[in-house]
Amino acid sequence: MGRLRDRRRPAVSRKPPSGTVVEGIDFDRWAVVLCKPDAVARGLVDTVLQRIAATGVVITGRRDVTAQAWQAHVAYHDLLTDPRRVSHPLLPERIDATYVGRPVVVALAHGEPGVHARLRQLIGRTDPAHAVPGTIRRDLGDDSITAANAEKRLVRNLVHTSDDPGAARREFGTWFGSCHAPGTPDFERCSVILCKPDAVERNMVDAVLGRIAAAGIAVTGRRDITVEAWQAHVHYWDLLVDADWFPDRDIPACLDAMYADQTVVVALAHGEPGFHERLRQLLGHFDPTHAAAGTIRGDLGDDSLDAALAQKRLVRNLVHTSDDPGAARRDFGTWFGAGHRELLVPQGPFEPASADA
Repeated sequence: MGRLRDRRRPAVSRKPPSGTVVEGIDFDRWAVVLCKPDAVARGLVDTVLQRIAATGVVITGRRDVTAQAWQAHVAYHDLLTDPRRVSHPLLPERIDATYVGRPVVVALAHGEPGVHARLRQLIGRTDPAHAVPGTIRRDLGDDSITAANAEKRLVRNLVHTSDDPGAARREFGTWFGSCHAPGTPDFERCSVILCKPDAVERNMVDAVLGRIAAAGIAVTGRRDITVEAWQAHVHYWDLLVDADWFPDRDIPACLDAMYADQTVVVALAHGEPGFHERLRQLLGHFDPTHAAAGTIRGDLGDDSLDAALAQKRLVRNLVHTSDDPGAARRDFGTWFGAGHRELLVPQGPFEPASADA
């Protein structure tokens, strides 16, 4: 009898699905910004990134890169390979002449789902001469496709942003590499905003978050949550531990009555180190009747500590933000959960002239 044939399936080496270059990043919320060689040459990188940041999109991870041939080819793979396009035979040479060995600046943009379309509208049409006023390419551009064709080169249009989540994944691997995936969050630059049940009941959430955003603080990751008792207990651990300061009130019962099974809205705030104190000042005194005019609690609050004491309950003061980086870390785990780290921006918002090496 001949040898039995090994019927096991042979091992097959399979590459990851197309575009899968890194795990753990929610590319629905992340885009890559590429400031092209002409933006660098004209000294417009800071201006371009500031224009993007001014829309509330958080810019992080900025780095200077000397473009390699493979990066330029992957970045323009659609022009090089799409049979539906009329491609010029000298396109590869034009791409190389524009990019290879030239400095570019790349950064990450973080926002809500749909950020890619927002960014594409902001930068404007490929041809700066036909871009709409108010877009980056129209307002800052100085070139046209007509001029580029006459001079046998690529059009100089300053900046590119990812078209969609799939493109963002590919471009992240192209310009940053999988080893640069966002890692440990920087809670020096991130705070948690908790819009309390009274803000939800009074339909004040948009007003509260709008006041924070108007102060130049980026607000992302908004979500509605039905509060579980443990979340209120962890959040107000200091009140529970120091309950002897409130001999006239049953603090656990007050917390459960105010929060358990109630709806709150949480979001993330992003700013410079030290901005936690700035946020606290924007909120105002915990007693709305003692909060200064111009603060959120002073302008929008309708409760008082005296009323709360008389009714043996907690004061209703609309909103909480993290006291400091340690509190922000705890607040994030309480209200978002450790499994949602992709919502965090690991570094701070855009800082002019602070590129990574």
